Amino acid sequence: MHKQNMQTPCRKIPGPDQEVNRISSSCKAMVLTTEPLSGLHHNMFLAALSFAYFAKALSGSYMKSTITQLERRFDIPSYLIGIIDGSFEIGNLLVIAFVSYFGAKLHRPKIIAIGCILMSFGTFLIAMPHFIIGRYKIETSIRSSVNSTNNLSPCPASSPESSRAGDRPSILPSRAVGCERESSVSMWIYVLLGNILRGIGETPVQPLGISYIDDYAQTENAALYIGCVQTISVIGPVFGYLLGSLCAKIYVDVGYVDMETITITPGDARWVGAWWLGYLIAGAITLMSAVPFWFLPKSLPMPVEKHDGNCTPEQTRFIKDSPTMEHKFRPEEPPNLHLMANEFVPTLKSLLGNPVYIVYLCVTIIQFNSLIGMVTYKPKYIEQHYGQSVSKANFLMGMINIPAVAVGMFSGGVVMKKYKLGIMGAAKFAFGTSLVGYLLSLLFLALGCENSKVAGITASYTGAEGLSYQELSLFSDCNSGCLCSRREWDPVCGENGITYVSPCLAGCTSSSGSGRNTVLDDCRCVAMANPRPGNLTATLGQCLRRDSCDKIFPYFMALSVLSSFIISLGGTPGFMLLVRCIKPELKSLALGIHTLATRTLAGIPAPIYFGAIIDTTCLKWGYKTCGGRGACRIYNTSAYRIVYLGLTLGLRTVSFFLCILGFALLKRHIKKEEKIALTNGNAELESLRKEESSSLHCEQFILGPDCNPDRETRL
Repeated sequence: MHKQNMQTPCRKIPGPDQEVNRISSSCKAMVLTTEPLSGLHHNMFLAALSFAYFAKALSGSYMKSTITQLERRFDIPSYLIGIIDGSFEIGNLLVIAFVSYFGAKLHRPKIIAIGCILMSFGTFLIAMPHFIIGRYKIETSIRSSVNSTNNLSPCPASSPESSRAGDRPSILPSRAVGCERESSVSMWIYVLLGNILRGIGETPVQPLGISYIDDYAQTENAALYIGCVQTISVIGPVFGYLLGSLCAKIYVDVGYVDMETITITPGDARWVGAWWLGYLIAGAITLMSAVPFWFLPKSLPMPVEKHDGNCTPEQTRFIKDSPTMEHKFRPEEPPNLHLMANEFVPTLKSLLGNPVYIVYLCVTIIQFNSLIGMVTYKPKYIEQHYGQSVSKANFLMGMINIPAVAVGMFSGGVVMKKYKLGIMGAAKFAFGTSLVGYLLSLLFLALGCENSKVAGITASYTGAEGLSYQELSLFSDCNSGCLCSRREWDPVCGENGITYVSPCLAGCTSSSGSGRNTVLDDCRCVAMANPRPGNLTATLGQCLRRDSCDKIFPYFMALSVLSSFIISLGGTPGFMLLVRCIKPELKSLALGIHTLATRTLAGIPAPIYFGAIIDTTCLKWGYKTCGGRGACRIYNTSAYRIVYLGLTLGLRTVSFFLCILGFALLKRHIKKEEKIALTNGNAELESLRKEESSSLHCEQFILGPDCNPDRETRL
């Protein structure tokens, strides 16, 4: 062992913190060998956590991009899709508090790895119903196999409605077979269970990952590192929505059916893409993200400013028992689970006794309700309100909207680092950006489109608009000679620009062509709203939106990008506000409770009540094979806009009132902390003066052989 001269030989035996200051060149040699390894582990963890954030964000955003597909595939309404989407948060709710508390005291990287594996298994489970449920059947009155002859009469002279009111037989295989299949457990249950498993697996990633970075990163770099991780987590949805766009273009049963026989296009309300394919890809990526965490250590050396100023990070290894380090360095010892369990309730009471933290929770819960509800149904809003296909809506979300959020979050982290924003500065910046984004979002209410003309639903058969939908209004003199089903949804577009619910209700008496090229002839209802005489023909699918709506849509997207960027600027400062207003030892639990609260009170209910309110604007419901209401086919776009945007903006309005209370509490909290710091500083100064006085007294009055100034201490 190396030896070092004592400067104050008659003082008490120094404690661990003082002994470390006397480590010399042999210790420094060891430092040189450990620093590169520690830096490698730190960078490896940052990269691994970023990839895990990317994987979970990709699968989560892909789930939201497939909402419309799942509605149509399983014939379920929006509120039920909201329950499926919220089941992810239910999985979090089951384990988040315990994972955040106990996981912080265990091997955090390995717990994150286990979570990634569970996430991947859940993603694979979501895709499983596709391989069980059988082929997707489209109920249509158009035979895909007819040649260019008049073999099909869309206007039958008789209909067996006496056997089942409101429905005439379709060209599908026996209904009895379909009913037998539906009598078993609903396939959407597997999607629900898979999403719950995803939620359980995702639980440790954020609270344990963020706290690990903040523990072992320098204070001025922590915000930037967390901003980078959060930015990567926003890049994940870019690829998630792009994957959703790609899969939405591919027919659900691609490879198993002849595409020439499919009579619908991706823009049709009955189209279902290859939703299952994206889940298989996302599951594989999530599984790969688990690998790096198995090779990371439980803890890393502390940066200089996070321990005694007289100690180097490596010297801190020798003072595991130092009182100043009990929350910043966890020795590699077997954890005492019984002790941790006993400390849980007092720790939780201490955390919930922080008024700033409670108000912060309330504000974020309300804003997350607004955010989650808006993001969940935004692609559907673009589809229904502006007449875009599912694929295009997902593409625009992925390529235009989400990148603006990523740039905004990263820029927020850079601003906080450059201007060294404190707690109050971060709070003001986050509030200001949120308020500006809110004011811009009010303009969305003015960027609306009118309902498309659908005979018997949004317009009369003569073309007059503003008709309230009632089932009896689907029938008119022009189709009175046909026994049509009022439940069928097989839209055709007349040459007069009006959409008809089915060829039968359009009064068409013959057809020619095959597949998507089928043309319906002699449609009597077309003549009622056609001022000019023509061939009275109709083509498959809904009519395109009006030119005025196409002109508004680019402005909607531009405003959406701008408001998303401005709001996301405050994302990283707002998150760092949460981290900085909590004691270091409560950080992991605070992040966990924050995640628990926002997902329980926002992530679960928001998609459900947003979906239920959106369902109230439905004008025409589809029906299942064995009866019962299925997915919505067409919405009242004006009502959809009002309830969707009104609920989103209304929730954010409420959150701003709570922010006023939050600023008052935060100001008081800062003053209290400054007073405590000043008191502690004076106490430390007085202690140092007493210690110096005691040392001088010892040197003057205590003599003996042990007082030799050349005495050496062996470490």
